[in-house]
Amino acid sequence: MRIINLTKESKKNLLGDLLKRSPNQYGKYEATVNEILENVKENGDAAVFEYTKKFDRFELTPENIKVTRAEIDEAYGKLDAKLVEVIRKSAENIRIFHEKQLRNSWFDAKPDGTMLGMKFTAIEKVGVYVPGGKAAYPSSVLMNVVPARVAGVDRIIMTTPPGPDGSVNPGTLVAADIAGVDEIYKVGGAQAIAAMAYGTASIPKVYKITGPGNIFVALAKKAVYGYVSIDSIAGPSEILVLADESANARYVAADLLSQAEHDELASAILITTSKELAEQVSKEVDGFTAVLERKEIIQKSLDNYGYILVAENMDDAIDAVNDIASEHLELLTKNPFDTMTKIRNAGAIFLGEYASEPLGDYFAGPNHILPTNGTAKFFSPVNVDDFIKKTSIISYSREALEKVSDDIQCFAKSEGLTAHANSIKVRFE
Repeated sequence: MRIINLTKESKKNLLGDLLKRSPNQYGKYEATVNEILENVKENGDAAVFEYTKKFDRFELTPENIKVTRAEIDEAYGKLDAKLVEVIRKSAENIRIFHEKQLRNSWFDAKPDGTMLGMKFTAIEKVGVYVPGGKAAYPSSVLMNVVPARVAGVDRIIMTTPPGPDGSVNPGTLVAADIAGVDEIYKVGGAQAIAAMAYGTASIPKVYKITGPGNIFVALAKKAVYGYVSIDSIAGPSEILVLADESANARYVAADLLSQAEHDELASAILITTSKELAEQVSKEVDGFTAVLERKEIIQKSLDNYGYILVAENMDDAIDAVNDIASEHLELLTKNPFDTMTKIRNAGAIFLGEYASEPLGDYFAGPNHILPTNGTAKFFSPVNVDDFIKKTSIISYSREALEKVSDDIQCFAKSEGLTAHANSIKVRFE
């Protein structure tokens, strides 16, 4: 891996380089996506069936678009029993973690007849998109569906592309069943997003769409935002390790490669105060890469977006960490809990050498759907609140309103909204 000194200039160049991976750079595909969205909006199932035949080479019909109970049961038989049990354990950990995020509606009543509050209500219908083929990750099914189920969503539907024979990845089906999906439809790509956003004869319209996907899915989600809510427009995966001289170079290297293997646009960065550690990690990375199955992808990822930055001191290193705002951040320092208090921007923080990033991907319980491309400065991981909407509650007695009626009329008139003022005035004529 390339080793460079951390300076203002190198940090600026790095941030610019990483931003090239943003979904906002996918503009050349927007026309194609918009055409698909409009076609599905106008022609519903017919357009969905047409695109599925074109892109997935499967002949969809109203009779085979929905996954049956028999197909789900068959999927269980295709998975190793141990894997099914692991999926169940993971789902339970995710459920327990997200249940701690639940909040109750609240109301604040005063003796003068004023009552204010906030009512929390789960979104009624949610759609979850799950990629197919090599990008089918049952773990992501759990991370999308379990928080929605914990939040109390009434109806969770899922779309995922079929294979040419009409089959769906068995791991996807088993994870969906364990997590509590109500309906699964064999549709992928931008056409699946359009179907969930607008509704068709076969696929119900939902109120929110979550889940990862390719460039076309990301742009489709961006385009339908407003018709429905979405979780985020996710970019390529990324990991940042902040380490001092106490870190184990072999662990650091292995963790960097755990994200580099995702795809050629994935980013793996080490920031350290130790030049010796930087050199050791670079050697370990070379050794691991030579023997790992996805070495071609890993090497391209490292060539494009892999960096080892050597900082003069920990304060400079932490400033860079906060500027990068990585999706995954590992803290491998002498006192990671103290270091954590200085971190403002990260999707998920992993503390200490035994909190490796895959622990969060698969099993610990916190959500692995995280903000990317620096958006951890203002976005959060997927959580229960993503599936809940909040409604303000206001109630005033005549006595309470009369006390403030002049103030409200004054404010309304200052904005030129005399009908607003009149709405208050007429109650005391």
